[in-house]
Amino acid sequence: MADSTTHSSARASGTWVLIAVGVGTFMSALDGSVVNAILPVMREALHTDVATIEWVVTVYLLSVSGLLLGFGRLGDVRGHKGVYVLGFGGFVISSALCGMAPGVHALIAFRALQAVGAAMLFANSPAILTKSFPAEKRGRVLGLQAMMTYLGLTVGPSLGGWLTQTFGWRSIFYINVPVGIVAVALSLRFVPRDVPAEAGESFDWTGAVLFLAGLVALLLGLNQGHAWGWGSPAIVALLAGAAVLLAIFVAVERRVRAPMLDLSLFRHATFSAATASALLNYICIYSLVFLLPFYLLQARSMNPAQAGLLLTAQPLVMMVAAPLSGALSDRIGSRWPAIVGMTVLSAGLLLESFLSPQTSLTHIALGLAVCGLGTGVFIAPNNSALMGAAPRHRQGIASGVLATARNVGMVLGVGLAGAILTTMLTGHSEPDSAEALSLAVSRGLQVAAGVAAVGVLFAAIRGRNAAGNSPAAAPPHASSTSHG
Repeated sequence: MADSTTHSSARASGTWVLIAVGVGTFMSALDGSVVNAILPVMREALHTDVATIEWVVTVYLLSVSGLLLGFGRLGDVRGHKGVYVLGFGGFVISSALCGMAPGVHALIAFRALQAVGAAMLFANSPAILTKSFPAEKRGRVLGLQAMMTYLGLTVGPSLGGWLTQTFGWRSIFYINVPVGIVAVALSLRFVPRDVPAEAGESFDWTGAVLFLAGLVALLLGLNQGHAWGWGSPAIVALLAGAAVLLAIFVAVERRVRAPMLDLSLFRHATFSAATASALLNYICIYSLVFLLPFYLLQARSMNPAQAGLLLTAQPLVMMVAAPLSGALSDRIGSRWPAIVGMTVLSAGLLLESFLSPQTSLTHIALGLAVCGLGTGVFIAPNNSALMGAAPRHRQGIASGVLATARNVGMVLGVGLAGAILTTMLTGHSEPDSAEALSLAVSRGLQVAAGVAAVGVLFAAIRGRNAAGNSPAAAPPHASSTSHG
C-alpha cells in the first residue's frame, strides 16, 4: 500500500512539473510568434523605420542564441531549478518593461533583457524534464513539451492580432505578466530542487564570453548579410571574427578543467548525430517559415489574416504528432521515428516547392501539413536521443546544445532562404512579378528539401535504441529532491 501511494504521489508530482515547464514553454513560444506578427503595427506606433523595428526581433534572437550554452552549464554548476526560476522571474519583469517602453530604442534594450530570461528558461527546461522522469517516459514528456511550443506558435498570431486590435500593441507584453507569475509559482512549488551535479566545479567565464562573442558575430553576419551585402566589409569582418573567436573557444575548452562545453560529448555518435540533425531540421523549417509568406502575400496577394490562417496548418499537425511520436520512441527507440520524420519533412518541402501563381490553396495546405507531420514525428525522439546520450552531470550542457542548435538553425535557415530569394529575384527580368516570386520561393524550398534529405542520413547515425533506458536520464532519488 505504501509503495502504491508513493508511486501515485510521484506520478502526480511529475505531472505538475510537466505543467509548470509546459506553461513556460507555451508562454515563450507565444511571445516570439506574437511579436513577429505585429512588427508593422509597432513600427507605425513608435514612428520608426523597418530597419530599426527589425532589431526588436534580431536583438532577442542574437542574445538568446549566445547565452543558451552558458546558462545550460550554469544549471549544471548551480542547479537547474534555481537558474530556471530566476530566468522566469526576469522574463516576467522584462516583459512588463517592454510594455512600458517609451520608444523603440528602449524597447530594443528591454527585449535584450527579456532574452536573458528566455535563455535561462530554454537552456534548463529539457534538463529539468529529463531528470524528473524515468528514461522510459522521456520521449513522451519531451513530445508534450514540443506540443506546448507548437500550441504557442499556433495561437500566437491570432491572439496577438486580437490583443493588439483591442488593447494596443503593449498588451502583448503585459499578458506575459499574469501567466508568468502563475508559472513561477508552479515552478517554485513543484519543480524538484536538484543538487548541482558539478557543484565543486567553477564556471568557465572565459569560454562563456568567447562563445557569446563568436556566436553573436556569426549570427549577426548571417542575419544581415542579405541587407548589408555578403561581400561588404562589415559582413566579412563579422564572419572572419566569428571564425577566429569560435576557434579560440574550442582551443580553450580542450584545455580548461571545467569547460562550459564538454567537447567529449560529441564523441558519442548519438549525441553528435542528434545535434546535427536538429540543426538541419530547423534550417528546413525556418526556410519554409521565411519563404512562404513572400509567396502568399506578394505572389498571391493574400491579406495577413488569410495567410496566417493557412500557415497554421503546419504547427497544428506538429502539435498533434509530437507527443504521439515521443511516446512511440519510448517503445521502439528514437532511430526510426527520427528517420521517418526527416524523410517526410523532405517530401513535404518538395511537394510544397511546386508553386505557381495559380497553385491551389489545398495543395499549399497539404504541403504544410506534410511538413508539420515530418517535423512533429522527428522532434521529440531526436531531443530524447540527444538528452539521453549525455551523462547526468552534463544535462545542462546537453540542454544548451539542443537549444543552440535550434536557434542557429533558425538563423541559418532564414539566411539561406534569404540568399536564394534575393539571388533568384535579382537574376529575373521581372523581379516583382508573381512568376518570379513563385520561382524563387520554389527554388528555396527545393534546396531545403535537399537539406532535409541530408538530415535523414544523420538521423540514421545512432544506436538501435538511442532513446532507451539510459541511466543519465533516471529521475533523482527521492531523498535529493524537494518541492520547496
